[in-house]
Amino acid sequence: MKLGLDPATVKGFLDPHEGEALIEAARTQARKGPVLEIGGYCGKSALYLGAACAEAGELLFSVDHHRGSEENQPGWDYFDAEVWDEKAEAVDTLPFFRETIRRAGLEGTVVSIVGRSIDIARRWRTPLSLVLIDGGHTMEHALNDYRGWSPHLMAGGVLAIHDVFPDPADGGRPPFEIYKRAVASDLFAEENAVKSLRLLRRL
Repeated sequence: MKLGLDPATVKGFLDPHEGEALIEAARTQARKGPVLEIGGYCGKSALYLGAACAEAGELLFSVDHHRGSEENQPGWDYFDAEVWDEKAEAVDTLPFFRETIRRAGLEGTVVSIVGRSIDIARRWRTPLSLVLIDGGHTMEHALNDYRGWSPHLMAGGVLAIHDVFPDPADGGRPPFEIYKRAVASDLFAEENAVKSLRLLRRL
């Protein structure tokens, strides 16, 4: 599928092979209902998922407080001074996200929801065909995302989890822990693994 924007021009941590796997999953799933991602950052994953949703005539909801994850804060390895808002004295990725969506021609497809994932999940009522978890990487946030959003997946829906690293030397443990929990729950079956991305089918 041709994207409306080169992903290499967008800030983010999604590998192109992972992006292609997301697009392929979303092309099928978006025909069944809306798609949702937790953790929009600057719009790289929304670029892929949004393209598939646009093709299907469906919406992508992107949930993010846009203040950055723990590792994006000053003094941490993934801090980017370009997304620091001096007036707010905080990270603000929302302008970058909106610019990505505009440049990609996806403003009619991608709906940005600015807020805390846990608060939005508690009030959500629409069944989802695919959910991507790629938000905060503390155990608390990863568990909240998994517990809060997996019940909203329709039967046959896809749960995608990013940054799953079986080897602790490669990255943080919380995404791997919720991935293990999902597989052990008997509610999900693993369908695909592309680098650090895992795609699970809700049974």
